[in-house]
Amino acid sequence: MTARANRTERAVRAAKAQWRARLTAARLALPVEVRAARAMALAEAAVALAAATGGPVCAYLPVGSEPGSPELVAALHAAGHEVLLPVVPAVRGPLDWASYDGPAAIGRGPLGLREPTGPRRGPTAIAAARLVLVPALAADRSGRRLGRGAGYYDRTLPQANPGVPLVVVLNDEELVDELPDEPHDRRVTAALLADAGHTRLGNGPLGNSE
Repeated sequence: MTARANRTERAVRAAKAQWRARLTAARLALPVEVRAARAMALAEAAVALAAATGGPVCAYLPVGSEPGSPELVAALHAAGHEVLLPVVPAVRGPLDWASYDGPAAIGRGPLGLREPTGPRRGPTAIAAARLVLVPALAADRSGRRLGRGAGYYDRTLPQANPGVPLVVVLNDEELVDELPDEPHDRRVTAALLADAGHTRLGNGPLGNSE
């Protein structure tokens, strides 16, 4: 790698770090009642989207100030969809998956996450999904996604079937015009927003707000 490429890479990583700090602070500053109202709207929007795509649905349990709530996953399950949740592997690589069988079958995982306690389905289980909901700090209009930097989803999303919607769950203000990205970053096809609903990004396979 040339010195110029090294400088560019460092600049992109620094820009990402600035975005992450700013977005995380903004999430923490949201009033509890605003988070709760948005979580309810996101759960309703997720169920409506899954009704259009069908299942299985790969989802996740939000932690901390992430948009959404465990009720989003429970609502998908109650609507009759098979829901797969991520399991962080012992060695960094693509995420493993396990079925969601209700809140009683959820335990503590690494990185402060909560995971299903049932049998592991393997990293390739995502290939069965008709809809993949993805955590993020932000996304831009072309489908660039800003995660927390561990790279698990960048390693995982290539195993989804082509054409399957890859949808980030965000606060409306976290859909921005442009984000920094690196060659290994995997793009998403849509965003699910509390107010705007399902919004197509870039050349995503599904249309704008459902």
